[in-house]
Amino acid sequence: MNLNSPLFDRIRIKSGSAKTARKDSEPNCEHPGCSQPGLYRAPKGRGNEGKYWRFCMDHVREYNATYNYFDGMTDDAVQAYQKNSVIGHRPTWSMGVRKNQKPEGPNGEQIARDWEYFDPLGVLRGENFNTAQPKKPAEPKKKRLTAPVRKALDVMGLDSTADAAAIKAQYKQLVKRFHPDANGGDRSFEERLRDIIRAHDILKTAGMC
Repeated sequence: MNLNSPLFDRIRIKSGSAKTARKDSEPNCEHPGCSQPGLYRAPKGRGNEGKYWRFCMDHVREYNATYNYFDGMTDDAVQAYQKNSVIGHRPTWSMGVRKNQKPEGPNGEQIARDWEYFDPLGVLRGENFNTAQPKKPAEPKKKRLTAPVRKALDVMGLDSTADAAAIKAQYKQLVKRFHPDANGGDRSFEERLRDIIRAHDILKTAGMC
């Protein structure tokens, strides 16, 4: 193999050119007087979130050793920051704030909001909505009657709303009306009277009287 071949010279030239081009594209270290590539980022500090210095390895280590995000803040301010970091530094307010109250930010400042909720029942305001809208009385449940019971009521001239007192009163009235003694001994109403007595027995067995 001929190591003095022009092919090897071209390879070495290209490799050196690539390194030079890559080095020119790298940012320089921003530490005063340093000409090394700034390959490492360092945060610029509080109030400049999302912004970074570009340092070389030696100067980024030196910067990180003395970096303090809370520099210049009081102890109370540091505690408030740590507390608000739990909720991502988002503004919060208590549940049920009234319409004329505004939520507070992490430092206690009033924050205007561009929305309102519609709460006619007072649920979110913590009020007893039962007093705002009185509950309607429950409708009485309709009786579920069997076919024999319905027929018995029909024989006695009653409907499904009849109670025990109404059934007894109607029974007495019908017996008195159709009994042969009340009709001068006429027995033409005996069949009607038997139907009434039978209907009353059905209603009594059903527990309606």
